[in-house]
Amino acid sequence: MNKTVKVAIVGASGYSGEELVNLLLHHPHAELVAVTSRQQAGQTVAQIFPKFASHPRAKTLRFVEPNAELLATQAQVVFLALPHGVAAEFAVPLLKLGCQVIDLSADFRLRSPATYKEFYAHDHPAPELLAKAVYGLPEIYRNEIKTATLIASPGCYPTSILLPTLPLLRAGLIKPHGIIADSLSGVSGAGRKADLDYLFVECNESVRPYGVPKHRHLSEIEQELTKAAGSEVTLQFTPHLIPVNRGILTTLYLAPAKHFANAAEMETLAKQITACYQAAYGNEPFIRLLDGNALPDTKNVVGTNCIEIAWRLDPRTGRLIVMSAEDNIVKGASGQAVQSFNILCGFPETAGLI
Repeated sequence: MNKTVKVAIVGASGYSGEELVNLLLHHPHAELVAVTSRQQAGQTVAQIFPKFASHPRAKTLRFVEPNAELLATQAQVVFLALPHGVAAEFAVPLLKLGCQVIDLSADFRLRSPATYKEFYAHDHPAPELLAKAVYGLPEIYRNEIKTATLIASPGCYPTSILLPTLPLLRAGLIKPHGIIADSLSGVSGAGRKADLDYLFVECNESVRPYGVPKHRHLSEIEQELTKAAGSEVTLQFTPHLIPVNRGILTTLYLAPAKHFANAAEMETLAKQITACYQAAYGNEPFIRLLDGNALPDTKNVVGTNCIEIAWRLDPRTGRLIVMSAEDNIVKGASGQAVQSFNILCGFPETAGLI
């Protein structure tokens, strides 16, 4: 396939932006034509990210001030790696000018403007676009992504929770209520910013919860779980900050739809869960279904676009425990966005990601 698509990144100096630069510079079917950053305008990619200096394009491509009208003349697909509330300001004119937009912020993940205001504390800047946006979880919404003009790439926590849970809900194997999720995330999940809570001395040798009891990502998680279940789902979610650069480990506590009273019933349920996951993800290039005694481990996924999933039935509590591990910057952000880009443009889904 010789087709090449011109792409741009708005907000390319953050962690997700940096990873997008990395993936798109080396993508066989993407030509990175513009990167924007108000702070870094005028400097080359190689100057800001010396790790990319060996790539010829990094020595000539310069950061510029973001300008939607100019970007629309340069690129067909524009990635927005901006804070929520800011991304919409660029999405609106870019879409009007004919670009396809892949947004890594939360601005277009929710269908309800009221829910957005509840969780993000301000009115939605472009509510008329919410119905148009496709939730960019490739393994779930692949067909919708193919024809999208606006893709809302999911958050890192939602990806780690939704991918393990959605097939079980759709198959009716778990109850839609009483779902508990505990997640542990590396510090890069907070973004590249100078903040006291994320200084090395504050984070190192420290593990702490935050965003309790109403983390912003709850809104999109509950939206997607409710859609899969066909009834209202309320999730108990506690995120934790851990002293690693990258990675998310999530543990889910779920109630099977049918109680297993003995070993035979437990074995039957185990076979149903295995069959459910195999049917949903057995052929997915970026989902590893672990078997035997293997359990998810962030060291196996950091730097990749893969998510590991494993599960155990607990005969003592009657609960199903499902665990996942992913790189919050790749599968939880930039890699997943590039995966959607591949689907959108008709490229092999693994292009630039393996």
